[in-house]
Amino acid sequence: MPWSAGYGDSGAAQRIAGRLLAVCGPRWVQVAMVLTAMLIGVTMFYEVAFVIIVPIAFTLVRATRANLLWVGLPMSIALSTMHSFLPPHPGPTAVAATFHASVGLTLFYGLFVAVPIGACIALLRPRLPFVRAMNPSIPKGLVSERVFEDDEMPGLGWSLSVALLPVVLIAGAAVTDLAASGDSGPLHFVAFIGSAPIALLLTLLVAVWAFGPRIGRGLAEVGASCKEAAQAMAMILLVIGAGGAFKNVLVEGGISDYIKDATDGWSVSPIVLAWLIAAILRVALGSATVAVVTASGVALPLLAGSGVHPEVMVLAVSCGSIAFSHVNDPGFWMFKEYFNLSVLDAIKARTTYTTVLAILGLGGVLVLERVLDALNV
Repeated sequence: MPWSAGYGDSGAAQRIAGRLLAVCGPRWVQVAMVLTAMLIGVTMFYEVAFVIIVPIAFTLVRATRANLLWVGLPMSIALSTMHSFLPPHPGPTAVAATFHASVGLTLFYGLFVAVPIGACIALLRPRLPFVRAMNPSIPKGLVSERVFEDDEMPGLGWSLSVALLPVVLIAGAAVTDLAASGDSGPLHFVAFIGSAPIALLLTLLVAVWAFGPRIGRGLAEVGASCKEAAQAMAMILLVIGAGGAFKNVLVEGGISDYIKDATDGWSVSPIVLAWLIAAILRVALGSATVAVVTASGVALPLLAGSGVHPEVMVLAVSCGSIAFSHVNDPGFWMFKEYFNLSVLDAIKARTTYTTVLAILGLGGVLVLERVLDALNV
């Protein structure tokens, strides 16, 4: 993760932010962030994609003097939508396997639900009065305070290449996993370099060279950037880790099994039940992946003979797992710390938007099932 702050110290984030402003203008900066987050977030975990994009968001905030949440909240909403709704993310992919649904069709149908709903919420949410009333500052140490001259910044090609390197590695591994099967050495190698920790480590090494010795910066200066970034990240990592540990305590305590047993006898639509179970488990456990996998096990018997398309059931479970992100969700703490919010303000901003996403997603899934039935698909 230190590469992200070093990325700002080199001027690369300022270069990309400047280009986005030049193309889109200050009025369309939110649209630019939503498009960027959706393209990157299709194949990447929320936390990983967040770390990659947030230096650009910080730099745009400083350049436009906009409210941090005006730029950062649309980015986060778009990433949450992509991470929770769609394959090839682990949760939806695992549920597709449980329901014997086509991963390709699930992704195709899901785009018609996730993209419009996610984009609308991302663009409208920051305009609500209670969100506009929050005006957090950028956490110190996570973005360079220096304003670079044009000849001091790396070229746009290098800036984009380093920013997109982890995206390419992780997306390449995901696509390879979907397209190929086997136990060969090349496939293991692709999976290894496409794992999030290795992809980010490789990006750090490339960034150290590309924005250090390659442009005449000494290793001492590069090391100082990494040191400052690590200091700024230390508390954030501890808080995120504590949230993850709390989630595991709940999982190991058997809460998911208790909820499964309590809801086995409910007589409701399998789509609504799948959504509701996922939402309840999300509240209890914090992990969207655990919630979708458990909810799929509960709803699987209801799918047989119901006539519901299995791909629609996957989307119902997936969108239910977005709801009610709160203090037992590591992503909640990442959102809170990077955007420098109090716990109460983070609940107002993140917990509410994840819940709205889930509810509107359920509505979109119910409409999708009716459309597919009408088309006899």
